[in-house]
Amino acid sequence: MTLSQEIAFEKLKKYCAYQDRCHSEVRTKLISIKIYGDDLEEIITELIKENFLNEERYARSYCRGKFRIKRWGKNKIKLNLYKKRVSEYCIRKGLEEIDEEEYIQTLEQLVDKTILKYDDLSDVLKIDKTIKYVMSRGYEPPLIYNYIKVIENRN
Repeated sequence: MTLSQEIAFEKLKKYCAYQDRCHSEVRTKLISIKIYGDDLEEIITELIKENFLNEERYARSYCRGKFRIKRWGKNKIKLNLYKKRVSEYCIRKGLEEIDEEEYIQTLEQLVDKTILKYDDLSDVLKIDKTIKYVMSRGYEPPLIYNYIKVIENRN
C-alpha cells in the first residue's frame, strides 16, 4: 500500500469501527476523500479481510435497529437496504433478526395507537387512514388487514 492508501485505510478503519457500514457507504466515503479505482478496491478488500467491513453483519444490525428503535416494518427495511445496494442474501439474513411474534405485537400496537389518534373520524375513514399510515411504516397489507378484521369483530 502507498502512503495515501495507508492513511485512507486507517481513516476507514475508524469509520467502520464506529458503527457497522455497508459497502456502498464505504465506497462513497473513499470517493469523498479522493480515493478511486484500484486503490479504492484494495482498501475495501483489506477492510473485509480484517473484518472491519461485513455486509451480512451490517444488514443484521440495520434490521434489528430499524425495527426495535424506529418500529419499521419489513418492507421499509428491505427497501432501504436495496437503496444501499445490499445483496439479497444479506437482506434475507438481516430480516431473520426480527422475531415474528415481536413483529406482530409491534404491528398490533401501532394499529391500536393509530386508530386512537383518528378517534374523532368515522369508522371507515379511521380504518382507511390507519391502514395507510401503518403501510407507510413498512408493514405488509395482509397482516394489517387481518388485524383490522380482529378489531372489527371485537366491536
